[in-house]
Amino acid sequence: MDGRVQATIELIENNLKRALLIDKLARTAHLSASRLRRVFKSETGLTPAQYLKRLRIRKAKEYLETTFLSVKEIRREIGATDESHFIRDFKKVYGMPPTQLRTKVTAEESGAAGASNPGSQIGQ
Repeated sequence: MDGRVQATIELIENNLKRALLIDKLARTAHLSASRLRRVFKSETGLTPAQYLKRLRIRKAKEYLETTFLSVKEIRREIGATDESHFIRDFKKVYGMPPTQLRTKVTAEESGAAGASNPGSQIGQ
């Protein structure tokens, strides 16, 4: 992978909460903004903005599955400022809104915990 693209990816991953402007990313990679978009897309298949959005959505899913943070706290943690866009983008990728995924994960964990401890089942 092109070193400039790799450096841009690292910058994006290390600054997930922050609003990163393409001009700042381009300066860091020593490219113009339009050239960075072209090089980045040719290497990753995504523009830097698309990459950032996908990374944020993936990280949100990880938080939903592994923490007790609220959706609002997760949005803050990943730098997603607009609630409706975040929910829409999340649903587009995972087929359900974040709250529904959280409910599903919680139910699966509860079911697994109950199945692994037969004495905890009702009527036993």
